Amino acid sequence: MPQSLSGQTLARTNDFVVKFANVNGSGSASANLLFARSILRMGVPVVTRNIFPSNIQGLPTWYEVRVTEKGWRGARGGVDLMVAMNPQTWDKDVKSIEPGGYLFYDSTKPMPPSKFRDDITVIGVPLTGMCNAAYTDARQRQLFKNIIYVGALAALLDMDADAIERLIGEQFKGKDKLIRPNIEALHMGRDYALENFACPIGLKVRKSDGVGDRIFVDGNNAAALGCVYGGATVAAWYPITPSSSLAEAFQRHCARYRNEPETGKRRHAIIQAEDELASIGIVIGAAWNGARAFTTTSGPGISLMQEFLGLAYFAEIPAVLFDVQRGGPSTGMPTRTQQSDLLACAYASHGDTKHVLLLPEDPREAFEMAADAFDLADRLQTPIFVMLDLDIGMNEWLCRPFAWDDRRRMDRGKVMTAAELEAGRDFGRYLDVDGDGIPYRTYPGTHPTRGSYFTRGTTRDRYARYSEEGPVYVDNMERLARKFETAKRLVPAPVERMAAEPTNAGLLYFGSTGAAMDEALETLAERGIHLDTLRLRAFPFADAVDDFVRRHEVVFVVEQNANAQMRTLLVTECGIDPARLISIRHYDGTPITARFIAGAVAAAIPGTNVVPLRKAVP
Repeated sequence: MPQSLSGQTLARTNDFVVKFANVNGSGSASANLLFARSILRMGVPVVTRNIFPSNIQGLPTWYEVRVTEKGWRGARGGVDLMVAMNPQTWDKDVKSIEPGGYLFYDSTKPMPPSKFRDDITVIGVPLTGMCNAAYTDARQRQLFKNIIYVGALAALLDMDADAIERLIGEQFKGKDKLIRPNIEALHMGRDYALENFACPIGLKVRKSDGVGDRIFVDGNNAAALGCVYGGATVAAWYPITPSSSLAEAFQRHCARYRNEPETGKRRHAIIQAEDELASIGIVIGAAWNGARAFTTTSGPGISLMQEFLGLAYFAEIPAVLFDVQRGGPSTGMPTRTQQSDLLACAYASHGDTKHVLLLPEDPREAFEMAADAFDLADRLQTPIFVMLDLDIGMNEWLCRPFAWDDRRRMDRGKVMTAAELEAGRDFGRYLDVDGDGIPYRTYPGTHPTRGSYFTRGTTRDRYARYSEEGPVYVDNMERLARKFETAKRLVPAPVERMAAEPTNAGLLYFGSTGAAMDEALETLAERGIHLDTLRLRAFPFADAVDDFVRRHEVVFVVEQNANAQMRTLLVTECGIDPARLISIRHYDGTPITARFIAGAVAAAIPGTNVVPLRKAVP
């Protein structure tokens, strides 16, 4: 007889959170991803987040799958079904389960009652015992245990077993001998659950059409493809978590799109340099020669690139950098996510230096802004930072398909041609003829006798002639300031959204925080807290940012770092009264959740002058 599951249990369809607690190196990653993709195949949107350690194996790892027919894009917070496969984290994992939730575990060895909770339903499956009976090879026992628990979950949650089988076939295409054993392990777990439990439990997956044409992709892969579409032909990098997969993805895309079909000849150069300093040097050299070049790194790499970044800024050489941010300071938390490099990148290098930052929200914008970054770098003749983070870069997101206009052409900015030089046009490498702070440049070898100049990191006049005279230096710095003002009109504009009801409170956010924001705002609105919002998409800030803050009595700034770096940037660059900006900071290394945002904003309300958060309506 099937075993009944008793007690007060959660009952939800297409709206719950499953969390897998595993050991790194156990082979669980592919099984957990198989679980998530199987739900997508049933037409139900999912949100996945992977929390993994920085060592190769042995430490705890968690993989969260949020099933959300409403299509929320961010983590919710809380766990409805915990798949507890790691004894090291057992107590913490059990504690995180919502009241009325479920605990799924390997029951091969008995557990004392003290290890459970009275307000959850416990589902024990003897996974190790089943594997020991079915397999003799130790590695097979470990790997197939993961597939067995996917099979058991399929029965417990009423998932489509046929969809899972098709995914297994796709996963092992070309390795056909592995397909049948994995399907057999899947049904081993499914059959056990059907025979021993009342299936399905209160949590169910029901077929839907909520996925539509959306794609499931990680941001590093998306950004790498954006580099290809943006015309990049040179990449120089040094391995560092969490950015390495971007360079690796670019290499895969180039093998497909950057080789001549007729000859197979490569039309790209990908160089793993000896360190981060060398990688940015290669990028600057390639860009100076006219190539579109980039590097990908994280916070520690940005630290090592400082002097070269100053050279590129002052000598005005286009370059693109992808900073996939992680937790700091120093080595910090290399496999955790943060938005911790804002100030380091905005003012990278010594002296009075300012850099353009792009702030993508998800993989789709990572693709778009990666391509746009190369146009911006050429137009502004300066380094452009694309500020990803580990959450966007290494997690797979469900997002709208990428779009590209085939009529689009590369914008190389102000480049003086041989014909213009031959016609006698005045060329000064640092001469501002249009009043926008952007001078003309030439590519090496443009003309045999005209258009040449000496590229230097020291001060020089408008014609690139060395000079340490004060007025000459001031003239150049004022022109660079004008160029930064010009950048405000070229970078992506912020996105403003008005609350459903009039309010004198606003909220600023950016990057991966956007994934949880819609749900958080809905939760706050249900509590009577209405907020106008502005999503920042770039630095320098458009005038609309200052206008937004000044229109509201109080503005919450939500960010994922400890020192309120975005708030600091807003105060410094816009001259905003710091008292008007209330900092909401999340920096434990996990992706920010809707529950955190709503809770933190609601908790901060009593300390403001906004009671209630509404304007008087005339």
